[in-house]
Amino acid sequence: MRVIDVEHLGRPHVIGCWEVDGMLVDPGPESSLHTVLEKIGDQQPEAVLLTHIHLDHAAAVGAMVARWPDLPVYVHERGAPHMIDPSRLLASAERLYGDKLEYLWGKIQPIPAANVTTLAGGETIRGMRVAYTPGHASHHVCYLHEETGTAFVGDTAACRIPPTNLVIPPTPPPDIDVELWEESIDLLEAWAPEKLALTHFGMIDDPIPHLAETRSRLREEAERVRELDEPTYEADLQGRIKAQLSPEVADEMFQAVPTAYQWSGLDRYWRKKAEREAS
Repeated sequence: MRVIDVEHLGRPHVIGCWEVDGMLVDPGPESSLHTVLEKIGDQQPEAVLLTHIHLDHAAAVGAMVARWPDLPVYVHERGAPHMIDPSRLLASAERLYGDKLEYLWGKIQPIPAANVTTLAGGETIRGMRVAYTPGHASHHVCYLHEETGTAFVGDTAACRIPPTNLVIPPTPPPDIDVELWEESIDLLEAWAPEKLALTHFGMIDDPIPHLAETRSRLREEAERVRELDEPTYEADLQGRIKAQLSPEVADEMFQAVPTAYQWSGLDRYWRKKAEREAS
């Protein structure tokens, strides 16, 4: 088991692809696929397991299936249609990233339906227990490697750049739901994992305190968004990150969790919550 630093845009500690039992969990963007191929020796993986389909986690998969046509891909049933036909995913990403889309994430290719196994949560596949863990994304799952007790948690356990202890939950639109996210954290705690494998970035050896910190920081950021407008919140978040991290690590954090999208995801959550309570 190891983390493969995909060295996104040439920077370390931003995106990690996990290799376990010959499988890859979240291979990352197509723009960094050459790094992953180099580090696995261009050997076909046994399978690709996706925690969710956001481009920093999954944009490389179409190119991988084109390279290895019998490569199995596991993804939540809500995300699978967008991997098979990524047109809506790309349209949404273009609204978010504009003309930087391909530079950031590379070329997103469709995946044949025959390669895709859909997950709902509750399964055990290839030695991995699967749980449905919405909150960051409506199609998010986590995997527990039963032999080692390692949980592969995507973005559910937030972002922490080594060697620091600063935890930042990524909150881009459109699926942020604080209550569901907290329930997903509860589920991970109930697994009592030995370790947490983060995409952003690396291994967490103290899972329960880290999950508690993730819950606390999620609530804190949500409350700040409710109180502050977008420019004020973004400036405040950037200031807090810069105050706690070295310039080099702060740059890694800003790339892993772009502050430009943090406010809008939580603001949408508050607006949707108000609409539900008013109806």
